[in-house]
Amino acid sequence: MTPTVPPGRLRPVRNRRPAWEEPPTAAGQTAKGAVLTGVVLAVLIPLWVVLVTSVSSRETINAAGGLVVVPREIDLSAYRIIFSGGQITQALLITSLVTLAGTAVSLTVTVLAAYGLSRPGSLGHRGLLFYFLLTFLLYPGLVPSYLVVTGLGLKDSLWSLILPSALSVFNLVVVRAFFQNIPGELMDSARVDGAGEFRILWRIVLPLSKAVIAVVGLFYAVGYWNVWFTALLYIDDNEKFPIQRVLQSFILAGLSPQQSGTAMGTALPPTLAIKMAVVVVTVAPIAMVYPFLQRHFTRGVLIGAVKG
Repeated sequence: MTPTVPPGRLRPVRNRRPAWEEPPTAAGQTAKGAVLTGVVLAVLIPLWVVLVTSVSSRETINAAGGLVVVPREIDLSAYRIIFSGGQITQALLITSLVTLAGTAVSLTVTVLAAYGLSRPGSLGHRGLLFYFLLTFLLYPGLVPSYLVVTGLGLKDSLWSLILPSALSVFNLVVVRAFFQNIPGELMDSARVDGAGEFRILWRIVLPLSKAVIAVVGLFYAVGYWNVWFTALLYIDDNEKFPIQRVLQSFILAGLSPQQSGTAMGTALPPTLAIKMAVVVVTVAPIAMVYPFLQRHFTRGVLIGAVKG
């Protein structure tokens, strides 16, 4: 007879190593820990230096000869300059607007296209899928894209930062693969009850696809938040510059705080502190959102991509 174990003494089964995989050695574990520690430090140290320099006073920056590693005096005047109005504040508002509107447009287009291409009986889905996949191999190039944008009258418009990159074929393929993994019986039962395609998409498909929607939405949001080259091509008005374009002109072109919209006649913090503060403000929103969506990456992208 097979011995029985009392329910109160059951223990969770731990993940066991496959038979063909050798147990880790002490040297291997030490080397892996050293490499991972080095990678983490290589990421955190520059971020720490940028953050500390942005809140350092003029005396601390002068004593350090530039970038500050050890904080001494905390001075938030650089952030007060940024959020007091002017071009930097305007650029932050424009970037936020472009990110929100662009992400909404891109998610809408991607979800609708992916749902249509994931249905085997949809009209012309094979030809359309081949057309989308063909863009992986054939890219029109910079000059044709510029001519199309200017020909449509989008030059110097915020739509020029959204529409040219409204659809990512990679994200489309990932979302389509995820939709194909949803059991077809759910959709068939909804059709029997009289539901249309849009109701099936809204009530069944989207609630089951929150993970992939969150991940793809993060991809789009990061792309729109970091838009720079598109703004360099299509935006000429300084009042419509996104934050990355302002950051580029502020750091590389060496614009002074007065030229960036700061009020005249005020005691200005060090230019280096303002530059680092702009970098912090540019990086902080995405860095704050990413931890909340990171848990969806494996389920939302890897599972859908592998099974698709």
